[in-house]
Amino acid sequence: MNFKDAAKKCEDLKIQRTIKALHKNNIEGYYAKDAEEAIKTFRSLVKENSVVTAGGSMSCVETGIMDLLRSGAYDYRDRERSGITHEEVQQVLRDAFTSDYFITSTNAITENGELFNIDGNGNRVAAISFGPKEVIVITGSNKIVRDSEEARKRVKAISAPANAMRLDCETPCTIDGICRNCASEKRICCTEVLTGFQRIKNRIKVIIIDGDFGF
Repeated sequence: MNFKDAAKKCEDLKIQRTIKALHKNNIEGYYAKDAEEAIKTFRSLVKENSVVTAGGSMSCVETGIMDLLRSGAYDYRDRERSGITHEEVQQVLRDAFTSDYFITSTNAITENGELFNIDGNGNRVAAISFGPKEVIVITGSNKIVRDSEEARKRVKAISAPANAMRLDCETPCTIDGICRNCASEKRICCTEVLTGFQRIKNRIKVIIIDGDFGF
């Protein structure tokens, strides 16, 4: 076996371990070889005309999930629609708790079957934890890490600074890419949540796409 094939085999085994661990935690896991297959799985899980909300996610943008949500097939409450007011955005964030589906990605996923997320407002981690009937997580295999400690390090070193730069937050990490545990009012890493075993079996469903998606 050449190096490239061996590396791919190791990646495949890591994904399989993670999906198996998710199932042990009452979280349903799905494998998708690419974005197209992820969309196909998504369509099979999310009923058309249902009420859908979403957290900010570059993975959903890159895979085409956001385009699908805005296609008219769903009653999608879009917090980024043109002309939306601040008050309407706040209402959309609250609508997540009574929606049929909440769509999001995850900052990291451990081989122990845990989702690790850091939030600014806390709306995304709150909706993952409680409220919407089902949560659909779209993530690339690049976000799989060994454990929660590695997950936190990954988010602090990669996800949080990159997102702060993307959102023009003007926090210290946007200058040098290093988390300073700042006290900036625009800080986006305010609330940390590790999502492990679920009491409501398969309420959370995770589609792991083979490849790099999101931060």
